[in-house]
Amino acid sequence: MILSVLCGKGSEHDFKILKNSKLAIHHNIKKSFDSGYQDVTKIYQNCEISIKSTKKKPLIKEDRKHNTKLARKRIFIENVIRRIKIFIISKETYRGKHKNYGKIWNIVAALVNLRYTN
Repeated sequence: MILSVLCGKGSEHDFKILKNSKLAIHHNIKKSFDSGYQDVTKIYQNCEISIKSTKKKPLIKEDRKHNTKLARKRIFIENVIRRIKIFIISKETYRGKHKNYGKIWNIVAALVNLRYTN
């Protein structure tokens, strides 16, 4: 279920939008992020993030197991994101007034919740 929708102006990375929003999430709630949110542990507690590999430091077996375990949990989140991307607003350039942009995304989130929570 989608609980909150945050929007930024123009081309802005999701992590930057999250940082600037100062969204208050209770510290007991487990939060799962993909590898694009590496510094999120500085902002929020109780976070799970996939471990990145580099050329100099490949992933060890334990890290791969951790990433697989996290991916199995995150697949549900990715499926919700796919359901959102079905709507044309996520594919086309938005040409309306920016003040309505967040409202429209909230409506899309409500439609996804309505359709897939029953």
